[in-house]
Amino acid sequence: MRGRYGERARGAALREEGPGRSGRDGPAGGEPHMLFEGDDVEALDEVVTGEFSPHRLRVGRGHPAPGRFRRLHRRGLALYELGWGAPVEVAAGELPDFYNIHVPLAGAGAVRVAGREVTTACSVAGPGMTLGMSLSAGADTLILFLPRVAVDNAVTVRTGEPPAAALRFAPALADGDPAVAAWLGTARAFAQFAASPLAARSPLAAAHFEQVLVHGLVDLQPHDHSAALPAHARPALPRAVRRAMAYCEEHAGEPVSVADMAAAARVSPRTLQDRFRTDLGTTPAAHLRRVRLDRAHQDLLRIAEGRACETVAEVAMRWGFTHLSRFAAYYREAYGQVPSRTAERR
Repeated sequence: MRGRYGERARGAALREEGPGRSGRDGPAGGEPHMLFEGDDVEALDEVVTGEFSPHRLRVGRGHPAPGRFRRLHRRGLALYELGWGAPVEVAAGELPDFYNIHVPLAGAGAVRVAGREVTTACSVAGPGMTLGMSLSAGADTLILFLPRVAVDNAVTVRTGEPPAAALRFAPALADGDPAVAAWLGTARAFAQFAASPLAARSPLAAAHFEQVLVHGLVDLQPHDHSAALPAHARPALPRAVRRAMAYCEEHAGEPVSVADMAAAARVSPRTLQDRFRTDLGTTPAAHLRRVRLDRAHQDLLRIAEGRACETVAEVAMRWGFTHLSRFAAYYREAYGQVPSRTAERR
């Protein structure tokens, strides 16, 4: 059920496309196009639904800022910038035939894929997976839309036959992995390229960007078809590191030691330390701390939005931070402000 503002501002500037508009079923062209700009959140929601898929929207309280929905590119894949201009909760059902990748540009928010909150800033959801978001009023997101057929084709190139089912990617895009960070940098660079005059004059260049993004995702992000791919196309992160990262996500609220992580990864603590330094540029303990900080951050945002009623100390203790001064220091380093500031009512 949709929430409403007491008074919704009118005067939204909705720019419909002319002949050739085809929504998700096919591109109408690759040029940047402002699909919506204005402060009518429900009108914006109708445009977003037309481009993506049906979903439920709940709008938070407060005076909305102008929302903005711009399509930067749509040919073999699509690229959008979306800012709702208000705090919103979005709940989509199972995605049909596309992959939805979220890359935050500004503001705060949380993403849930298949019912579980993603602990990294960037996420990927695909066919058959549910997608939910809690976004602050200032949130602005780069959204990459990959048709399933594009991903299937990338697998076919490697194996000689299409996959029997849609790939299910691990939802968390770990930007601590240099390969993932490079891929995300390419997505941002594509957004800049798509908005430039060069993109309209060189569609072949845009097609190369598309191939880099699709094939790069298949090669670097863990998924359930990884074992079927040639060795050079398997995810960059070793299994031990992926097991340890998954263990952190599943047990972030419990007492966890590096030895526990190593046991879950099926390697020695020293090997795990070495792998994390080599593959992620961090340590197992620092990675666990970051996961816990992300969880605490989302809880503090809920307090600020009135969806939870507890203290900063209670949040810190829940996620294993027993020294509040250290928690505040870690939090400030990660988010640029003290925890109490995040928890302030908007």
